[in-house]
Amino acid sequence: MIHQKPGLTLFEKIWKDHTVAENDDGSSLIYIDRVFLHERTGSLALSGLSAGDRTTKNPNHVFCTMDHIVDTTPGRGDDTRVPGGIEFIQVTRNLAHQEGITLFDLNNPRQGISHVVAAEQGIALPGCTMICPDSHTCTLGGIGAMATGVGSSDCEHALATETLSFFKPRQMRINFSGQLPLGVTAKDMMLHLISNESAAGGSGFAVEFAGPAIADLEVEARQTLCNMAVEFSAFTGIVAPDEKVITYLKDKPYAPKGQEWDQAVNYWKTLKSDVDASFDAEIDIDCTDIAPTVTWGTSPQHAISIDDKIPDPKQADDPADGDAISRALDYIDLSPGRPISGTPIQAAFIGSCTNSRLSDLRIAADILKGKSVAPGIRAICVPGSSQVKRNAEKEGLDVIFKQSGFEWRESGCSLCFYAGGEGFSPGDRIITTTNRNFEGRQGPMTRSHLASPATVAASAIEGCITDFRTQGAR
Repeated sequence: MIHQKPGLTLFEKIWKDHTVAENDDGSSLIYIDRVFLHERTGSLALSGLSAGDRTTKNPNHVFCTMDHIVDTTPGRGDDTRVPGGIEFIQVTRNLAHQEGITLFDLNNPRQGISHVVAAEQGIALPGCTMICPDSHTCTLGGIGAMATGVGSSDCEHALATETLSFFKPRQMRINFSGQLPLGVTAKDMMLHLISNESAAGGSGFAVEFAGPAIADLEVEARQTLCNMAVEFSAFTGIVAPDEKVITYLKDKPYAPKGQEWDQAVNYWKTLKSDVDASFDAEIDIDCTDIAPTVTWGTSPQHAISIDDKIPDPKQADDPADGDAISRALDYIDLSPGRPISGTPIQAAFIGSCTNSRLSDLRIAADILKGKSVAPGIRAICVPGSSQVKRNAEKEGLDVIFKQSGFEWRESGCSLCFYAGGEGFSPGDRIITTTNRNFEGRQGPMTRSHLASPATVAASAIEGCITDFRTQGAR
C-alpha cells in the first residue's frame, strides 16, 4: 500500500525551502535571507564580527536602523538620554559603513523601527526567512515571512554564514471566525487570545493565524497581530499572503521588479497550508465575542474587556493564580471587583512596533479630531518610521495630534520601554499602544495598560481608561 505524505503547513513549507542541513542534535541549519540590525544589540553583533576578524558574507542582505535608544524629540542628533547611548549609535554607524551594509541612519528618510521599516520598504517578503536581535521580529509574519528574534551572538553567526540552526517548533493554527464588532482591532484580538489562553499558550509553537476574520484584516493589522505572537510565547506568528499582501508590496523599494516580480508573485501564491496539513494544536475564536480590550495587571494575559471588572484573586481556580493576581494588583494599585473603565491615568502613549503605522495614527486622529487631552495628562505620539511620519503630516494628522495636546515626535522605539533613558514618572499610570506591561516597562514604578490606538486616544481625552464607543467615535 502506498502511503501518501501528509500536507505541509505554511510554516513547514518555508522551513523546508530553507533547510540547508539536518544537524546531529535534531536541529536544522536554516538559510537566512535577511538580517536586520539596530543600534542597541545589532552593534554587539557587528562588534563581535569585527573582533573575530570575520566579515559579513552578503552585505546586500543585511540592513540596519537607528531606533531603540535614539532620542525622538524634534531636532534630535546622536545625543540620547540612555547611558552610553551615543557610543552605541556611533559604533553601529562606523561598523555598518565598514561592513558595507545598508544603514538607515538618523535623518535618513527611511529610518524607523526595525519591523516597521522592514515591511514598508519591502525588505521582508512572503516566504523569506528573517532575523533581528529583537523579540518582536515576528511582526513580519503579517506579510507571510518566517521571522523571529534572536540573540546578538546568533545574529553574528548569521552575518558570517547566512545560516542559523533552529529546532523546528510544533505547529499551531488559531482560527478567528465571525466578524469583528465595529472598532475592534487586531490589538484587541491578541489581548483577547492571550487572556484566554495565557501568555505561555503558544510556547514551543509556530502559530498560523487563519480564518475569515484574518482574511478581512488589512496587512498592517496583521503585522500588529503577529507582533504580539511573542507575548503568547510563540516562536513566531504568520499569516498566509494573499492579494492584499501582493498589492501592499507592489513597488516597495526593495521588492522584486519586472520579471522577478512576476516570478515572486507566482511563488507567493503557493504559500498557504495544504488542506491536509497537520497541526499539533488548534484554537478557535469567535470574533463576535471580542470587545475593546485593555490590560489590568503586569502581563499581557492580564486583560479584560473594557466594560468588565478587575478580577478577584479569591475567585481564582488555582491558589497560585490567585497569588499572581494579588501581586499584580498590588503593583498596578487597583482593587478587585471594580470596573476597569474610569480608572484615572496620568499619561497616554501611541507608538511602538505594535501600533505606530499610518493606519493606527488615522484611527487615533479620528477620535482626537476637535477634542483636547484632559488637563494634566501627558500624551505622546511617536510614529513608527520617518516615512509614516511624513505620510501622516501630508494628511494633516500631526496637526490633529498637536491641537489635541499630544506631543508629535520623531520615529523610534521611544517610551515603549525604559533603558535608563527617557521614561514616564514613577507612579504614573499609562494607557499605551505598546506590547508589554511588565513592572517598570515604561519607567521605574510605572503602571502600563495595553490597549488599541482607539482606546488610548479616547482615554487621553477623558483622563481615565475609556471605552471609545461611549464617545460616539468610529
